[in-house]
Amino acid sequence: MHTMSEVNRTPDKGIRRKGLSRRVIRNTFLVMMCLAILPLIPYAIEAVTEGVTNPNPGAQLWRDIRQRDGAVEGQTQIQGIERGVLISTQGEEWRQYRSDTLVPYSSIIFSAIILAFVVYYLVVGQIKIQGSKTGSTIQRTTKAERYVHWFAAGLFVILALTGLILLYGRWVLIPILGPEGFAVTATLCKLLHNYLGPVFIIAVILLFLYFVKDSVFNMKVDGAWFAKAGGYLGGEHPSSGKFNAGQKAWFWVAVLGGLVLSGSGLVLDFPNFEQGRVLMQDAHWVHSISAVVVIGFFFVHVYLASVGVEGALDAMVSGEVDSNWVKQHHDLWYEQVKDQAKTPPT
Repeated sequence: MHTMSEVNRTPDKGIRRKGLSRRVIRNTFLVMMCLAILPLIPYAIEAVTEGVTNPNPGAQLWRDIRQRDGAVEGQTQIQGIERGVLISTQGEEWRQYRSDTLVPYSSIIFSAIILAFVVYYLVVGQIKIQGSKTGSTIQRTTKAERYVHWFAAGLFVILALTGLILLYGRWVLIPILGPEGFAVTATLCKLLHNYLGPVFIIAVILLFLYFVKDSVFNMKVDGAWFAKAGGYLGGEHPSSGKFNAGQKAWFWVAVLGGLVLSGSGLVLDFPNFEQGRVLMQDAHWVHSISAVVVIGFFFVHVYLASVGVEGALDAMVSGEVDSNWVKQHHDLWYEQVKDQAKTPPT
């Protein structure tokens, strides 16, 4: 039989043995870690002193492919302007611009313009001819000018509509038409946009030739018109020549914006003339921003010419406008042509 003292000492010996084993294992592990790290110390010192690291070969390969550290020279059997580019980082930037910036912000701009005119019409209503129509008319446009106007307007509406469908269709039309229906619609819009785009250049040139003579700014008269916002916000209607300052501004936006749209559109329309993707992406930025500006002004023009101002549309339908309309909106021009007024037979 064991004595009481022997029984009490036995657990102490077991605990000491376990503690000793743990220390041996811990110290052995630390020694092995030191042996593994010591050979790497010279490499670490060299990397720190020289300011470089040893990159992973696979990661560095993909950095070179994506051009993360700048252009990388390479060799390829394929010839072309982008023969050395496998992945274009600018393409991702362009995609983010189109989906995250162009689509939401342009829709906000267009919606704000339309909403402003709806509110203005509900509050102010249509601007009527003072003293009503007299029946006496003055010729405002020739037949050739009307043909040029509607030729350019028709092309612009088709191009703007097809461009907006291609821009917003993924979010607006796919839920309505489905993927297959939108695919057919988008294909048709793309063909119309691409083939009618170059024709629009002719329309812009004709617009310039036919209407530039009356669209040169007069700083005194047109400055006063802008200062009073054309009388659309209240107050006395400012004086104006044949075209007021707002119409002149729209003319130059249409002509200059049309030329920018046409030039950038040609770059996008004919990608086989050695322009790379980066140039085409830059052309798309120019094309899209100028399109937003021109379409925004177009909304203003359509509202004022159709429902905003009574009698304005007659100038581009029959070419004849009422004498009272001319006196009210273009008083300086009225003084020049009032003797040419045509009075209908009684």
